[in-house]
Amino acid sequence: MLNIRFVIKMLGLMFILETIFMLTATAVAFFYKGDDFLYLALSSGLIFFTGIICYLIGKNANERNAGRREGMLTVTLTWILFSFFGMLPYYLSGYIPSITDAYFETMSGFTTTGSTILKNIEALPNGLLFWRSLTQWQGGIGMIVFTVALMPIFGGGASQLFNAESSGITHQRFRPRITQAAKRLWGIYLFFTLLVTILLYIGPMNLFDAVNHAMTCMATGGYSTKNASIGYWDSPYIEYVISIFMCVGSTNFALMYLFMNGKYQKLLKDEETRSFYKFIIVVVLIVTAWVYFNGFEKDLEEAFRNSLFQVSTLISTTGFATIDYLAWGPFFWLISLLLMVVCGCAGSTCGGLKMGRVVILTKVLFNECKKQTHPKAIVPVRMNGLVLSGDIIHQVLAFTFIYLCVLLFSCLVLMADGIGFEESLGAVVSALGNVGPGLGSCGPVGNYADFPVLSKWVLSFVMMTGRLEIFTVFTILLPSFWKQ
Repeated sequence: MLNIRFVIKMLGLMFILETIFMLTATAVAFFYKGDDFLYLALSSGLIFFTGIICYLIGKNANERNAGRREGMLTVTLTWILFSFFGMLPYYLSGYIPSITDAYFETMSGFTTTGSTILKNIEALPNGLLFWRSLTQWQGGIGMIVFTVALMPIFGGGASQLFNAESSGITHQRFRPRITQAAKRLWGIYLFFTLLVTILLYIGPMNLFDAVNHAMTCMATGGYSTKNASIGYWDSPYIEYVISIFMCVGSTNFALMYLFMNGKYQKLLKDEETRSFYKFIIVVVLIVTAWVYFNGFEKDLEEAFRNSLFQVSTLISTTGFATIDYLAWGPFFWLISLLLMVVCGCAGSTCGGLKMGRVVILTKVLFNECKKQTHPKAIVPVRMNGLVLSGDIIHQVLAFTFIYLCVLLFSCLVLMADGIGFEESLGAVVSALGNVGPGLGSCGPVGNYADFPVLSKWVLSFVMMTGRLEIFTVFTILLPSFWKQ
């Protein structure tokens, strides 16, 4: 049977560690003398107190009996409960007076989706703005990965949590211990966040805005401190910096770590990474030609810059905005949906189907075409020169199928709730891929404020499902999961 005490202990541990992040936002609120200080402090106390109780209840849990089921349940409950506690500062302060809206905003943050119900972001005090960005920064590399990195302090196994939370087709363990791997991932994540902060601060951003946008850029989340997002600064320098690091955030962090430690070939020869950047180059050139020759942009450099930014923000699932790309017409709308589905690489901070799966699916397709003329031929599927096992191929096919099923079913629910086809499709594709902006009223200059209550809860569930790679959540819903 399930080791519930272990699950409760792990939740308690993560609540205690989460208190550190919320207290950081509380300190920011105190520094800026905001009226949100009291509510952030109160929420910090509540989550810490809950964490202590949960940890004491599960303190003597038998960790040897904890396996994949406990890991999946812990990870799923973490996202659900963190979003509940994380919404408290918004709700208690009255800046988001609806529980539905506050939960949606927080889930969108922790899952790095970036969808928002806020019509006036700049009305929030600095403490809440910082907390909003911090939820995305945590969710980017993974709250569980952070916890795993600190496991030795509290004791306990970590592999089942790491495997249940970390996204991707396979995990490349570049250190012998899971906790060591988690520490290295967080180290490189922090390094890039600091680097982006410095680069943005050199430009026209002040320090507060630079820190917030660096966090949400590297998390490929897209929350901004301004209503106009990146377009507020109207700075080519900032747009190029953000574009570059949105793509960096979409690259496998394990390979980035190896690259920075002198093992360049691991990254440069990785088939998924090369396919990802080739795909970006091709799409950027197509979009640049489209917007320039159709008169949407009259300056070639501006056409290229806007195309690069929109392609980068969509394929990285970040969701920053500089212009309203819906004005580019249905041709780009379809391209935007394609980018939201394909997304970045396995082991990155972005969501979506992942380029690695797209490459595998493409190879499977061509192999099947070859077998039509050579039915007895054995044509293996290779990645990076290695033959992929049948298990991996079957997993990719199953994931793609359930991805489409969730997408179609969620669209039907939203349309039944009174949302139009265009908005429903854009919202669900965006939520499942953790992108943020969709189509129509929830496009890059819109928001989700006017969506019905049911649709917001459905999209919150879809965001979590997409962030946890679907299987983790849906496995828990099966009756067989709860049987001994």
